[in-house]
Amino acid sequence: MGKQYEYIDGRLRQFIERQPVYFVATAPLSADGHVNVSPKGRAGTLVVLDELTLAYLDFGGSTAETIAHLRENGRITLMWCAFDGPPTVVRVHGRGEAVFRDDARFAGLLSRFEPGVDGPGLRAIVLVAAERVSDSCGFAVPLMDYREDRDLHAQYFGRKTEEEFSTYCEGKQYVGTSIDGLPALPLPLPPRSS
Repeated sequence: MGKQYEYIDGRLRQFIERQPVYFVATAPLSADGHVNVSPKGRAGTLVVLDELTLAYLDFGGSTAETIAHLRENGRITLMWCAFDGPPTVVRVHGRGEAVFRDDARFAGLLSRFEPGVDGPGLRAIVLVAAERVSDSCGFAVPLMDYREDRDLHAQYFGRKTEEEFSTYCEGKQYVGTSIDGLPALPLPLPPRSS
């Protein structure tokens, strides 16, 4: 049976930090806008900052729907599923914000992650303030074995200079503006703050 929690306690935190993949859902305010769900992975790119705050690294390579929706309305849901062990699903509903590379908070937030996980292709850090934390049974979630992270993303963007990555972002459809025409990633890509 599902349960709601006041905060991300030790057990929930351990569960979240153990999962190799999670999902992020956002939507625009428009009734005919596109709901977005994105899978996220790469070990070490999500941290629980405190009992009600999480952050994850946002990389290039796809559209920027999450960023656009957060800029418009801030609504976000993160979900983790247990693909091994006890059947569990954890959701964090909250308010999110994209912290861009030129934001004075960027370097401080990045320091909360393990060194080196930022890697090539980093566009922003998504900061999530939890408003509702809950779990439910994962009885229908399949059992699967985790082998390893894919390194294709890091390899691809690792071959690009910062200037080439910025040019890549500027040339990619639905990065500066979302599918629904909302402002997304600021272009040209802001340089990293120090």
